[in-house]
Amino acid sequence: MTAPGTRAGAPAQDSDDLDLEEALALVREAKDDGWGRPPAPEPQDPEQPTERHRATPWHQAREIAARAGRARPRRTTVAVPLADALGLVLAAPLDALTDLPSFDTSAMDGWAVAGPGPWQVRDEGLLAGHAQPQPLTDGEAVRIATGARVPADTTAVLRSEHGRTDTQGRLHAARDMAHGQDIRPRGQECRSGDQLLPVGTLVTPAVLGLAAAAGYDTVTAVPRPRAEVLILGDELLSEGLPHDGLIRDALGPLLPPWLRALGAEVVAVSRIRDDAEALHRAVTGSDADLVVTTGGTAAGPVDHVHPTLERIGAELLVDGVKVRPGHPMLLARTKDDQHLVGLPGNPLAAVSGLLTLAEPLLRTLAAHPAPERYTLPLSEAIQGHPYDTRLIPVVLRGDHAVPLHYNGPAMLRGVAAADALAVVPPGGARQGAEAELLDLPWAAAGIGVCFT
Repeated sequence: MTAPGTRAGAPAQDSDDLDLEEALALVREAKDDGWGRPPAPEPQDPEQPTERHRATPWHQAREIAARAGRARPRRTTVAVPLADALGLVLAAPLDALTDLPSFDTSAMDGWAVAGPGPWQVRDEGLLAGHAQPQPLTDGEAVRIATGARVPADTTAVLRSEHGRTDTQGRLHAARDMAHGQDIRPRGQECRSGDQLLPVGTLVTPAVLGLAAAAGYDTVTAVPRPRAEVLILGDELLSEGLPHDGLIRDALGPLLPPWLRALGAEVVAVSRIRDDAEALHRAVTGSDADLVVTTGGTAAGPVDHVHPTLERIGAELLVDGVKVRPGHPMLLARTKDDQHLVGLPGNPLAAVSGLLTLAEPLLRTLAAHPAPERYTLPLSEAIQGHPYDTRLIPVVLRGDHAVPLHYNGPAMLRGVAAADALAVVPPGGARQGAEAELLDLPWAAAGIGVCFT
């Protein structure tokens, strides 16, 4: 088997091309574990097989996946309608196309007045959306609604609750007013051509509102990475109860929405039998940015992922990770502009692979910054693996992380109830120890979550 980082039948490639994400400088090249110190070396076990020594430490595997996205050719930016831009990253500055506001407007319901009072009130009123009204003369007032154009020569806007009219129809102010009070002058927020937001800004609902107010119908953004999912295995049922050695496919329903929650556009989901030629056709025929496979990453008689990658000359970047569950996961560069993440077939192990390899890669391709890493103390001790990191589902209760006990590689009961996965170092963690947490997409307080 080809060693990690080399291409079968060819020398390793070293691309100097920068994708847009790197140009935006949103994701820094990781030179340590993010805590100001290099990752601690993991204990070596001379009795472990060679395959384990080939596996990559967990933090390093995530860094490799993030760097893999930066090493790809620069991605083409796209003009995206505002309705479809939520969660994308701006690839061009958002410059004001007009003054905001574009004319003097009333900030309150009341009267536009000119000169000192009392004022004679015109019969007509001014509403938002109407054409430019006639100018006012000193001693004159006109009813005005919030957002309506202010007539020329207006001194101030008198709020409804601060004015009264006498029996002769004259308007009096109940308190003193400053010149320009409750008038939003043209260009108060920005002038045409001002930069409102820089390249690299995450498109939030507020950004969409600002873009619309500034006159935009589309924004220039980094496109969502395109992902294709290949569900492998003869033993999988798509409906009904398990029977006769067959089991329900849990990853077909789980992976597409999870990948969308990570910011990907899922272009296809296919079921592939345990057939090497069928897998070869599916992988070589895909034009997605990321191909995700399930199962077949070990060395069993029907595990065809490694042979397929070797056959097509793929470059193995990560071939096994020192993490439980999910250690047989892998990451390969199948084309200059395509990667493959091979997930184990066990459901929680596959989730581990998603968060270890797919999430950093997709984040980089989408030009999203890395989330801030954080910790919480554990409410109870967690038994660790002697040599590997463990990922354990937890729920967040106040200022503690509470481990969930259905955390075997084939189990989904724990992660279905979880808010996050706790990163448990080799050897385990005592009660009260600070554990790094990986938020699950639907529990994170971000806006890049999209299940549609």
